[in-house]
Parts: sequence; structure tokens; C-alpha cells
Amino acid sequence: MPSSRPRQFDLIAFDWDGTLYDSTQVIVRCIQRAVVDVGGARPSEQAAAWVIGMSLGQALARAAPDVPPERYAELGQRYRHHYHQHQNDLSLFEGALPLLQELRSRHHWLAVATGKSRRGLDEVLQAQELHGVFDGSRTADETAGKPHPRMLQELMREFGTDPERTLMVGDTTHDLEMARNAGCAAVGVSYGAHEPDSFHELGPLHIAHSVADLRHWLLAHA
Repeated sequence: MPSSRPRQFDLIAFDWDGTLYDSTQVIVRCIQRAVVDVGGARPSEQAAAWVIGMSLGQALARAAPDVPPERYAELGQRYRHHYHQHQNDLSLFEGALPLLQELRSRHHWLAVATGKSRRGLDEVLQAQELHGVFDGSRTADETAGKPHPRMLQELMREFGTDPERTLMVGDTTHDLEMARNAGCAAVGVSYGAHEPDSFHELGPLHIAHSVADLRHWLLAHA
């Protein structure tokens, strides 16, 4: 490990949707439309937003309790249909890419830990021309859905870091619970899927209310 590795955290893992990527409202609408497509009751915006960050199967089952399990595959197909129609309309939050570049210049390892599928994450990383920005990533379909700690555990093994040297940044209680389950510190962001009032009991080091706020805290404390 180079001697210039950073002060408090060697590895910073970011959630994707709602943390780095401005996709929360599109995902909510796609979940709602998919549930209606297969005959379920349209979930509220709050109910649809709450499941963001989980693996797709977990999320859709939770958002559509009246849809029978034998229709989950169709439900997932309808969600992907709606999402693919809008994915080119989505983008990183303003300031997210410069923040990541600053963190790389300070010799942090950067990773993504997301409820997206591997295919979905790879597609969006290619679309956003982010190759080389992240040193590693884990997705729910290749590990375990949040709040299970497996994503972070695998990333820590990959980079040889300890929990006390690893930070998780996310916009949902699922992210913060995953960090706690892995023994890692966490920072929450309030501009994504979950209301920040639900974060406090999970003990984040900070709750950022904008990308600029997140940048300020990370550059000062990470």
C-alpha cells in the first residue's frame, strides 16, 4: 500500500441510485407502472421509494404485496421495460464526478455497492464514461441484497481494508444498515430516496443535504 494512503478511510463505497445518480423519481415511477402492469395496486411514492437500494426482486416483492410470487418474473420484466425507456434521461448529480475525481487524487480507493444488477451497473458506468473512476464494485445479484453486509465484506477483502478504514455513503436506511452490519462507518445523504429523519438511529457520521455538503465533509474528514 502506498505511504500516501489517506487519513481516516482507505476505501469509500458509494451507493449508486439517489446518492451519485439522480434517478430516484424515475425509479419510483417505473416501480409504480410495473406493479399496475401486472394487476397490482399502485404503490404510493413513499412505498416505492422505500425499496430503492434493495435487490430488484426484494424491492418489487415489497412494493407489490398483492402480486403473487409466480408473477414476480413478469413484474421484473415490466420494471426493466419502463426503466430502459428513461435511462438515457438520467445523469449524475451535479458535482458528483468532480467529487469522485478529488477523492481519487487523495488516493482513496473508490467503489460502488448497489442494489442494481451487474448488467445494469455496467451499462450506466459505460454510458456515464466513468471507466477508471472506480476501483471496484459489487451488485446485489452477484452478492446479497442490502442490508446484508456481503457487498462491503467482499470489497474490504478485495482491497485488504478493515471495517474501521471503510466508509459507506448512501441515501437509504438499507445502506446505513449494511454499513453497520459490516462494522463500517457511514454517511447518509438526504437528497435521495429516504427521509433523513430515519437515519439518526443508525448512527451516521454525517448527513449531507447536497453534493456540495457531502464534498465538504469528505474532504475535511475522510
